[in-house]
Amino acid sequence: MFKHAVSTALSVAVSSAVFGTFGLMGAAYATEGGGSVYPVGAENFTCCALPPPGVYGMVWGEHLSADNAKGNSGQVVTPSTFSVKANAVVPRVVWITDTQVAGASLGFHAILPLVNLDVKVAPGTAQSKTGIGDMTLGAVLGWHHSDKLHTVLALDVYAPTGSYDKTDVANIGRNYWAIQPVAGLSYINPTGFNADLKAMWTYNLKNHDTDYRSGQELILDYALGWGLGNGLTLGVGGYAYQQITDDQQYGVTVANNKGRAFAIGPSVRYDSGKGWFVNAKFQQDNAVRNRADTSIFWLKAVFPF
Repeated sequence: MFKHAVSTALSVAVSSAVFGTFGLMGAAYATEGGGSVYPVGAENFTCCALPPPGVYGMVWGEHLSADNAKGNSGQVVTPSTFSVKANAVVPRVVWITDTQVAGASLGFHAILPLVNLDVKVAPGTAQSKTGIGDMTLGAVLGWHHSDKLHTVLALDVYAPTGSYDKTDVANIGRNYWAIQPVAGLSYINPTGFNADLKAMWTYNLKNHDTDYRSGQELILDYALGWGLGNGLTLGVGGYAYQQITDDQQYGVTVANNKGRAFAIGPSVRYDSGKGWFVNAKFQQDNAVRNRADTSIFWLKAVFPF
């Protein structure tokens, strides 16, 4: 019976597409436009426990909104008219093989999101787009240390399949490749304490249309909760984000624009006990620097084929 979700990275274009607009506004933002190939906070309870061998379907729903972005000192750097709203439906296919590597199960996954994006910078400067986002392909190794403790190591590759034009106000794609090693841990107890942590190091390649290379990023998705014994787990979840290295454009370092943020909000999981489960989470950004200040609602469903 399917119990838990695989923990490889989710490539929702929404969170990255939203922030591609900022470069047109004359301010400096962490990474190009202040975004990332990975939608921070996407994972939730049981993020890092692989299911038994087989093929599984997953789908995420995301609603994101932002009405300002913060600068290097935490000051608002966007006009009062600024607004971003984004929605995504993100299907994901996961294949867990029968192959064992160093005592771990070997798996693979693929993701191709569908995104609707509305951006307003100022009166007369607005744009809406709908289309596919940037694809993710990945491989994962998962260990089951006990019935409660599970860990994973993974490697994801992000491909620039989403639409992009450097002169547009809204862009669904990032227009560059990225590589992301992943390490994760899940402690799962249906009648007690639950904890999940997924750590990602993002290595961004150059956007050749703008000659811009975003810095490396450390991202931690987390969830803490308590299992009630009836399939429900209640708690909190979110992410921590810190840009590690400086951006570069035209071979010159972009100073004083490293991003950081921390988000937290309520989180809930329901496990049917029949092979499918649902996660829901709301997260609000805090301590934002050189990025947009966002509110995001996540809904995730997992089911075996």
